[in-house]
Amino acid sequence: MIEWDPRLYKWEQIANVVAERIGDGTYPPLTLISEVKLQEEFGVARVTIRKAMEALRERELITTKPGKGSIVSPH
Repeated sequence: MIEWDPRLYKWEQIANVVAERIGDGTYPPLTLISEVKLQEEFGVARVTIRKAMEALRERELITTKPGKGSIVSPH
């Protein structure tokens, strides 16, 4: 479980953790990222995970296709 920084929103912190995992290769390109697994891992509401995923999309780290899910963008 993560120690939450009270200065940042939880979704920001989750987005930063996932971005770090993408950067260090834990989530290589074209890896499917499960919102449900992230929700369970971080113990937050689905809406929080979706906001984090939105931030990652804006940073072009992931792409999301309806009905398919979110995958790590190829570098």
